[in-house]
This record gives sequence, C-alpha cells and structure tokens, in this order.
Amino acid sequence: MSASSSSKLTRRALLAGTAASSALIALHPYSAFAATGQAHLRLLETTDLHVHVHPYDYYADKPVDTVGLARTAAIINDIRAEATNSLLLDNGDFLQGNPMGDYIAYERGMKAGDMHPVITAMNTVGYDAGTIGNHEFNYGLDFLMNSTAGADFPIVLANIATKSGAGPRDDTTLFKPYVILDRTVTDGAGNTHPIKVGVIGFTPPQVMNWDRKNLEGNVQARDIVATGEAWVPEMKEAGCDIIIALSHSGIGAAQPTEGMENASVPVAAIDGIDAVMTGHSHLVFPSPTYDGYAGVDVTKGTIHGKPAAMGGFWGSHLGVIDLLLEREGNVWRVVSSTSEARPISQRNEDRSITALVESDPAVIAATAKEHEETLAYVRRAVGKTSAPLHSYFALVADDPSVQIVSIAQTWYITEMMQGTEYEGLPILSAAAPFKAGGRGGAEYYTDVPAGDVAIKNVADLYLYPNTVRAVKVTGAEVKDWLERSAGMFNQVAAGKADQPLLNPDFPSYNFDVIDGVTYQIDLSQPSKFDPKGVLLNSEAQRIVSLAHNGAPVDPGQEFIIATNNYRAGGGGSFPGALGDTVVFEAPDTNRDVIVRYIVEQGTINPSADANWSFVPMPGTSVMFETGPKARDYADKVSSLTLEDAGDTAEGFAQFRILL
Repeated sequence: MSASSSSKLTRRALLAGTAASSALIALHPYSAFAATGQAHLRLLETTDLHVHVHPYDYYADKPVDTVGLARTAAIINDIRAEATNSLLLDNGDFLQGNPMGDYIAYERGMKAGDMHPVITAMNTVGYDAGTIGNHEFNYGLDFLMNSTAGADFPIVLANIATKSGAGPRDDTTLFKPYVILDRTVTDGAGNTHPIKVGVIGFTPPQVMNWDRKNLEGNVQARDIVATGEAWVPEMKEAGCDIIIALSHSGIGAAQPTEGMENASVPVAAIDGIDAVMTGHSHLVFPSPTYDGYAGVDVTKGTIHGKPAAMGGFWGSHLGVIDLLLEREGNVWRVVSSTSEARPISQRNEDRSITALVESDPAVIAATAKEHEETLAYVRRAVGKTSAPLHSYFALVADDPSVQIVSIAQTWYITEMMQGTEYEGLPILSAAAPFKAGGRGGAEYYTDVPAGDVAIKNVADLYLYPNTVRAVKVTGAEVKDWLERSAGMFNQVAAGKADQPLLNPDFPSYNFDVIDGVTYQIDLSQPSKFDPKGVLLNSEAQRIVSLAHNGAPVDPGQEFIIATNNYRAGGGGSFPGALGDTVVFEAPDTNRDVIVRYIVEQGTINPSADANWSFVPMPGTSVMFETGPKARDYADKVSSLTLEDAGDTAEGFAQFRILL
C-alpha cells in the first residue's frame, strides 16, 4: 500500500482489517505448538483508567476514539474468543480522573450499597482481579471502600495497612494483600488441568503525603519491594503455581531504595514473581520509551527476564502477556513469554485518529445513565469570563489559565489566614498548567472562550481533585522553588538561533508559576535542579530580579504560599514544600475554590499580569511547540516576540521566540 493510500484508510476498512488480523492471532505460536502438558495462558491488563468508561472527552464535551474501557473491552472480547486460557487484571487508578468520577464523588455520593459506574463497567467486562492505585484515595477511605464493595472480583493491596505489625506479614492490610485464583487451563492436547495463580498488588507509599488528609492516622504505607519480598514466599508456600505482581508503580531505577515510587524493576527481581503488570506512569510497555533502562529489555518485553506490560492510560491500550506454561508433575513453570500493548486507536499520516475497535455495547448500556448525568453536571454555568482562558502559552509566558487558579487560591487563603498567627504575612500563590500538550497531544490544552464558564471548564482548568494547602516559606525558599520550576527549560546559548526551549523530561504540572512576586528567568544559566528535583548545580542562578511589591525579596523574609496537597506534601520535591512547612490544610478542593470564586465574582477577568518573563538575549532564538489554536492568541502575548514556524509532524504548531 502506498503512503498516499494509507493516509486515506477509512474507519470501516480499518476495522474490517483489524478483525481479519485478529483471526490470525489464534495462530500464536504458543497456541499452535503447545503440546500435551503445555498450556498457553494470556494475561490481560488495563491500568490508569481514571473513570474513562465511555469514549468521550467531558472537558471538550465531545466523543473521542482514543479513550474508554468500552473500547478496550472490544479487544478483551476478541482475545477471550481466540485464547483458550486468559485472565483479565486491572492495575489501579480507576476511581478518579475525569468529571464522571467527580460527579459521583461530589454530587451523587457513594453510600453503602451504591454502585460506582466504573465498577459497574468493570463487572460487565468481567475482571479476575485488580489492585488499588494512588488516586483511589483522593476521595477518602469511606468512598473507596463503598465503591470497591460492589466489585465482582477480588481487589488486592499488600503495602497499605490499617494496623502495622512487626513486619509486612504481621500487618492488618486495608485490602487482602494477595489472592490465589483457582483456575483450570487446557493444554495443547485438549486436556484440562488445575492451576493456582497468585495475584499481589502494590501502590506508591507516597500516598501518605499526596493524600495525607484522608490517610494520616488511618493507614500506614510500607515500601513496595520489602513488602513483596515478605509476602511472595507465603504465596509460594500456599501452593501458587505462578505469581503476578500488579505494580501500580512505574518503570524506574533497577536498584531498590527505601520508599521508591517507581519500583517495578526491583519488583520484577523478587524471587517467585513470574510476571509484572506496571502502570502509574501513563506510558506504554513494551515501547522504545524504556530502551536503555537497566534490567529492562524492550525487545523481549521483559524486566529482569520476567514478562511485563503497561497498558497506557484511560483505556488507550490493553497490556497483553502471553505465557507458555509447562507442567512438571503437579507444578507449572513458565517456559517462555511475549509481551505487547495493544492500542484502541491509531494516528494516521495525516495526523487524524482512526479507531481500531468499536465500543462494547454492553459496557455503554450498563453506564448510560451515569454518562448522561455527568453531561448535565459538567454543562452547568457558574459564571462568566471577560477574556478567554487558554493554556497555549502557559509554559513560556504568564498565562490566563494559570492566572485564574492563582487568583482564586490567593482569595481563599487570604480569608483563611485571617485571625491566625499568620495573618499579615504576604500571601503568594503557586499554580502550574496541567493541560499543556506534551504526551497528551496537540489538542491537549485548556481553551475556554469568553462568556459562560461551566463546571466542565473549571475541571478543564484544574484536572485533579487536589485540596488547598498553605505553606510558610522564606524568601530563599521562594527563589529555590522557582529555580526548581525553571528546570522546565533547556540551557540556551547566547547568539544561537532556533534552540529547543523545553526539556521533554520535565512534566508541565511541575512548572509552578508563583503569583505575588515578579521575576525573570535567565536561560543562559544551567538549571539548579534536575527534572526530578535533585540538586545539580548549587551555584546556578536562573531566577533574577525576584521582587515583592517592587522591593528585592529578602532571603529571610517569610511568606505564605497557597498551593495544593500534592505539592505541599512533597510532590515534585520543591524546596519549601517537602511536607514540613504546611500551616493550613483546607477542607475544600482547588476546583471548588475556583468555582466559589467565579460564583462570587459573577464575571472574572483572567488576564495575565506578566509577573514573570525571560531575561533578554539579543540575537538568540528558541523553538516552542504548542497547539494549532494558539495562533488565535499569539498576538495577545505581550511579553514575547513570536514568529510562526509552521507545524510539526505530530500536529503541534511551532513558534520561534526571539529572546
């Protein structure tokens, strides 16, 4: 097929082709060549669903082909039809992450006996087991337990305990640490045999910081690797033939460290674990993303020689691990394996998206009522904005979508500090852009036109149900907070043209802008911190001309910074926000505060005040990628000199910034 004809492939033709190719999967070598006493077992994984059941973007209020368990379910149905033996597992972060989740949590509620729509959808698909991700704790323990009570499948989690003992095996865990699934498998000769499949689950221990309000005093977290090393031997003693780790933890360093967040590589090294399902990072494994990681083989799809998979996020992929098992006496062992992540959509050469599957009608029907209720919920107007709210230039200039968050946080914390010992301290506000392209693609930006502001727009401005926090910091910590944030940018050589500006390893949600002070960023200087917040250059000085009310900030001066529970609890490792500077923990979410501010004001003016900018570098230019619709607003960015440089192959608009 030529490139030109490929780009014109229709959805109908592609779906037909996909169905035909699915039939060929039945010829998988494990199925074709499994002998007597050998069996092919297929492990299927979803991860980081974040309540994306329907193929619908509630923020944009339109159908999409790139998300939704209803779409992933179609692949699951095909595989079950073609594979004699399969297990379906979920790797966590299913209860929170889009307006349907917020609607259930904040509007409808979850009483004992109620059914959560994502659990209804998962029951409809038919899971064998699942684990708990970090975002399951966002709405509190009662909400979590009431929601998961409706699951028709066991949920396991080994490293969160309601009562800690001398060691992990002495803990009283919030959920069962593991489950043993008694199943039968059919071998190559058509004979059935019993098999015991152990499933154990883990979540990042950082939840104790990220959701301190909900968890402190109620549960304790243990190190993932130490917990696995304690429980897996017991699982083997209980007769498990194979053990699968549901590691809601990313693929990171090979060497274990106490309390590590992304621990899936050392988890795979635990003796007795046969396969690892990973997640949390919203990425895909196997994929070139992890090429070169110690202990990881992206070609074979293994970590420390164990098969592994990470099925993207929001239902974008299904992780698939194929195991060829061989029976020795009464014991099964893994002979060989393959791994893949199967997508629900593809991006074409013309940058359009084509669905590879249609939705499973049973999943759509089971949650149709909650879907309609969510649509009504997000469409309510709460006020008006006199200017557009967009994030197209949020990473390169003071921005209206970040500005309104900061204004609302400052308004709220100013009121909360009245009558406290901190009344009178200057109040600053830290906020970051959540939707700023990157892995989300060229359409992943906030874009609210002037006029009515609905709840869906507020959710678009602030994606996460974080709660407001206030921290007390010094002027020196304010500066280092901003130095940490300025790691977003590459170092730029003076006098050189068209240098890449943004560090692709730096997530936009860690690019905090602090409102209430003025400052400039000197791109000629190296970054003081690496993308994870580790000190790189102690003498680096990117932040210059830092001032409050027109006067230079004194390093010893005290400030209150309004932020969120994630940042204040150490999320992102920002100086002054490591969990020990919190002076106020709000009962309200940042979203609720934004809604309340808009309601009180009636009409808001989100125009950015340009409190930060780049230090001029004559004769120097940098390149910046953003959404194509940024062109509608480029002439309004007064702090930058911009030139349109066309589009990238991925569909982003490219701008040249003359420094």
